[in-house]
Amino acid sequence: MKRWGAFGAGLLACTMLLGAGAPGDVAFAQSFPDRSLKMIVPQPPGGGFDLVGRVTADKLGQVLGQSVIVENRSGTGTLVGTDAVAKAAADGYTMLVAGLPNIVLNVGLYPKLPYDPIKDFAVVGMAVSYGYALATRKDLPQTDFKSLIAFAKENPEKVTYASGGRGTGQHIAMAVAAHLAGTKMTHVPYRGAQAAYQDILGGRVDLFFDNVSTALPLIDDSRVNVLAVSTPKRHPRMPNVPTLIEAGLGDFEMETWFGVFVPAATPAPALEKLRAAMDQVVQRPDFAAVFEKTGGIPMRLTAAQSDALVKREMTRWTKLLKDASVSAE
Repeated sequence: MKRWGAFGAGLLACTMLLGAGAPGDVAFAQSFPDRSLKMIVPQPPGGGFDLVGRVTADKLGQVLGQSVIVENRSGTGTLVGTDAVAKAAADGYTMLVAGLPNIVLNVGLYPKLPYDPIKDFAVVGMAVSYGYALATRKDLPQTDFKSLIAFAKENPEKVTYASGGRGTGQHIAMAVAAHLAGTKMTHVPYRGAQAAYQDILGGRVDLFFDNVSTALPLIDDSRVNVLAVSTPKRHPRMPNVPTLIEAGLGDFEMETWFGVFVPAATPAPALEKLRAAMDQVVQRPDFAAVFEKTGGIPMRLTAAQSDALVKREMTRWTKLLKDASVSAE
C-alpha cells in the first residue's frame, strides 16, 4: 500500500503538471500572433492563387496586428507549395492559399499525392470563387453552345480547345464538359493563358474555357465571343450569357474557389483566432471589391460549411475526372 501510495502521489503530481497546460493555452491565445506570419502561395506570382494570397495577407495582417509575408513556392503544378505547408510546423504561423485545384482536383489528377487534403489541413476560411467563361475565336460559325455541340458530334476531334496546360482548370472544364455532352474535341495545351489567347485571337484554335478573371477583359472588348459560363447561376458581370446548365449540360457547374488553410494539427486557440480574423476580413467591403472587379464572387462561409464544401467537391470531382479520363500526366 505504501508503494502504491508513493506511486499514486507521483502520478497525481504528473497529472497536475499536465493539467497546468490549460493556463498556457489561455496565454497562447492571448499572445498569438506575437510575430510575423507566412502565407504560402503554391504558384508563381500572377494569377488567381497569387491575387488571393496577397490581398488576403494584407487584410489579415491589419486585423491580426502582425505582418503576413507572402511566399510563392511553385513546382509540379501546386504540389510543392501545398506539401510544404502540410509538413510545416503546426503553430498557426504558416498558412496556405488553397483552392479547388490543390485541395480537390489534384486527388483525381495524380495517382498519388504527398499530402492528404482532408487529414493534413484545416480550413481557416474561404475568400472568393471564380467561374469559367467559354470563349471562342471571333469568326467561329457556332455562336451558341448547343450548335457548337451539334457540330462537334458530327465532326469528332475537329473542334480544338486551348488550355494553360494539362490538369489546369481550363483543361478540366472543357474536357469534362465535352465528355458530358458526348463529344470528342482536340486539346491544345499551352504554357499559360497568354500563349493560348494569342492563338485564340489569331483564329488558330477554336475554344478556351478560361477563368472569368482573365477572360473578362477580352470579352468586354469584344475580342472573343462567349457561349456559356460554368457558374451555377448567370454571372453578374455577364447577365446575358447562359450557364452550362441552361445550355442543356445537365447539372454541371464549376467554380474555382480559394481560401486559407493551415496544417491540421494547428492548436485550437491559434486556429480560432485566425478564423475570427478571416471572418472580419471577408466582411470588409474593400476586400470584396478587389475580387468583384476581376469577376470574382466573394464567399462568406462558416468553418463547418467550408468543410462540407471540400468533402462534397472531393466526391464529385474525383468521379467526374475519372469518367472523363482526365489526368495531369
